[in-house]
Amino acid sequence: MRDIQPGVLSATTANSDARIEIVGLTKRFLTPKGESFTAIENVTLTVEPGQFCAIVGPTGCGKSTTLGQVSGLERPSAGSVRVGGQPVNGITSGVSYMFQSDSLFPWKTVLQNVVIGPTLLGTPKAEATELARDWLRRVGLSGFEDRYPHQLSGGMRKRVAMAAALINNPRILLMDEPFGALDVQTKAIMQGELLQLWEELRPSVLFITHDLDEAVAMSDRVAIMTSSPGSVKDVFDIDLPRPRRNIQELRHDPHFIELQGQIWESLRDEVSRAYQKTVAA
Repeated sequence: MRDIQPGVLSATTANSDARIEIVGLTKRFLTPKGESFTAIENVTLTVEPGQFCAIVGPTGCGKSTTLGQVSGLERPSAGSVRVGGQPVNGITSGVSYMFQSDSLFPWKTVLQNVVIGPTLLGTPKAEATELARDWLRRVGLSGFEDRYPHQLSGGMRKRVAMAAALINNPRILLMDEPFGALDVQTKAIMQGELLQLWEELRPSVLFITHDLDEAVAMSDRVAIMTSSPGSVKDVFDIDLPRPRRNIQELRHDPHFIELQGQIWESLRDEVSRAYQKTVAA
């Protein structure tokens, strides 16, 4: 497998099709005992170009595994993934990946971390540096270019990771609980900043979260996954108007509360089922 820079997988091309089609996707692993374990089974989901889709489900249902199949970091055991009409047979071009951990190189400065993406894609050093400075400005980190990750707060490190994920203007953005470790106030700020940047670039987004409020507030669609082995149980369209700048105020909107309640009705049984499996084990 090729080495992959956290934040950037490959370059995008202008006006590329960012439709994600997942059909009958199944992934099995071998346990340390040599037994077969099915992480996801018959997952089918479509994300239209420029759509923000959240995936919600109980712990261990295969949400991260699904993202790994779309990125091309993992190969399916059965089923298929197509991006822009092309089957995923390796690392998917034009995809950026933002993980729950910051995935920053601790020995590199903020600027050096962000500049890695365009540099790997062959952008001349001066141009890549200017581009990285511009993205740091856009995420509110001008003046912090020479700091190291350990000198930043958790929210600031997330801003660096977001700049590194978006600097190459990806057609697809995969996000695996990117704000899960942040406090409530910082999370709300980062959610608003991400939505603002997404509205400018409009990549297709697959966003994993355990926070149902976060899923409803940010997404166009919310997919509910079953307990292990994971499959798509329900998909809900979120018809809240955009732009959605103030996430905190949106949570008090009557229609938001209605949508959240409908989705929780579908999710609750899966969470309970996953919990009972854990207790039994």
